[in-house]
Formats: sequence, structure tokens, C-alpha cells
Amino acid sequence: MRIAAVDLISNTCFPLLAADELGLFKAEGLHVEIDLLPMLRGTQALHNGSVDLLAAGSVYDVLTQFPEWKGSKIIVALSQGTPWLLVVRADLAARRGDINAVKGLRLTAAEGPDHALKQMLLRAGIEPGRDVEIVELPGARGRKVSFGVFAARALELGQIDGFWANAMGAELAVTRGAGKVLIDVRRGDDPADVRSFTFAAMATTDAYLEREAPDAERVVRAVVKAQSMLRADPSLARKVGAGKFPVEAAELITRTIERDIPFYDPVIPEDAVASMNAFAHAIGHLSRPVPYEEVVDVRFRKLWVQ
Repeated sequence: MRIAAVDLISNTCFPLLAADELGLFKAEGLHVEIDLLPMLRGTQALHNGSVDLLAAGSVYDVLTQFPEWKGSKIIVALSQGTPWLLVVRADLAARRGDINAVKGLRLTAAEGPDHALKQMLLRAGIEPGRDVEIVELPGARGRKVSFGVFAARALELGQIDGFWANAMGAELAVTRGAGKVLIDVRRGDDPADVRSFTFAAMATTDAYLEREAPDAERVVRAVVKAQSMLRADPSLARKVGAGKFPVEAAELITRTIERDIPFYDPVIPEDAVASMNAFAHAIGHLSRPVPYEEVVDVRFRKLWVQ
């Protein structure tokens, strides 16, 4: 089984990595290969069948290859709420939560999450391209690039004034003294209900579910077990990080995961899907309201409760 993950050195898809490193896929009788692919490449790979499942924070980008969600389903949440933070350079005179402090800055975001950044700015009355510049970092779309780590390094080098990325990237920037968190929407710095734009989840195709539903169930069980184990013992993150990440990131991951523990919940609430679809409509990914059952395979609900 091949799974595309949009970021590996990250808290966003961490329950998937934990399920692999802790042997939970193997316990389910699965041989899993996890491949790092940028978001839109990941959705393309899911569409053309070169991967079986996709793990993503900007799961709404599945709509770029599966219009109106047709032919695809979400099967389990990896974590709840929009998983990205806005980090700015440490010397900027800005207080936490003041989104207007980004005016005049050069920011960056990965393809996919950039839609959420732009909508957050627009809803705060800040016009991208006029009030703030959003740039693409050279090399950021590389096949093996974990964006948060890449952006933290760019901030440290002075190539940008800030970035919108996962908490691992934020942790690296703060620890190195290069950045500080300006906006963390899941923890109250929410200018326009941005926390409900998306959630990290695993998606697959209807065709795969028709062929391999039992294997998809095994994946969900392993992910749910990993979330449960992390909630019970967050220090397991260090073991997972040591097996999956470079040394510096492995050292930082435990405290990042400890803060994220409340969000590692596999349930996909109906209101979360409705909010995500409303956001997808706002950015032109969706043309109409789509019922919950056309987005989520409800057969997996029974597996979310452990």
C-alpha cells in the first residue's frame, strides 16, 4: 500500500507516521510505504492511482482532481482544525494576534495552505499583492521538501519576513531565534473563524474503497490506535521522531506533539465538513453544497471510537 503525505517533518500528519513507526500497520497485516509529495502532486497521484491514500492538512485540495468530491472520500481525521500557524521574524514589533502587523511584509506558504492564508488575510481586510506580498520560495515544490522546515530556514536566512506552515516549522523558527508566532488559529488567534477552514485527514478514492475496503479499514484502525497511544503517552513522539526525522526536528517534536494532543481526534464532525465545504466554495474549489455522506465514507464511523 502506498500513501502520499504532504509533509513528513510535521505535526500535521504525525498520527500516520506514528502508526508506521510504532508497528501498528504491521500489526494490521499491512506493508505501507509513505511517500512525501507536495499537496497538488499528492492529489494527482491519488487521482491517477499511483498512491492508494492521501494524508493532507489542506484536504480541500482533493477537489482539484475530484470535482464536487465525486470519486473520492475522506475516511479518518488525523487532527482537528486548521493546522497552520503564521510565524513572523522575531525582531518585528508586533504583538500576538495582531494580523495587521503583516502589512508590508513578504510571506510564504505552501501550495494548498496558501488558499487559507489568503482567505484569512482577505477576511481581515488585508489585500494580498497590495498590503502584503506572498511569495513562492525557490525549491519549495521539490518532491522531498517538508515545507515548514524549509520555510523556517528561509526566515532564518532573511529571505522572507514570515511564513504560514505547520507547528513543526514554527517550533524550529522560534527555537532558532529567527521567528515568533503571530497567529495560531487553533489556540484563539482567530481573526475570522479560520480554524474551521479545514482539518488534517486521510482521503482515498471510491474505486479503491470498492476494491480494498478491508485494507482501508486496517489503515483507519492503525491511525486511531496511534492517536490513542499518543494521547496516553505523548513521549512516544520522541521515538517516532527519532525514526522518521533529522536529529534537530526529532528533538523538538515531543513538545510540539504534547501541545497538539487535544487535536488528535479521528472523528469527522458534520459541522467541520460543512465549514470546510463553505471555505472550498469561497476559493472556487466547490460550486455547490455537498452532503456529508458524499464527502465522508460513513462506514468508517464505527472505527473512530476506541
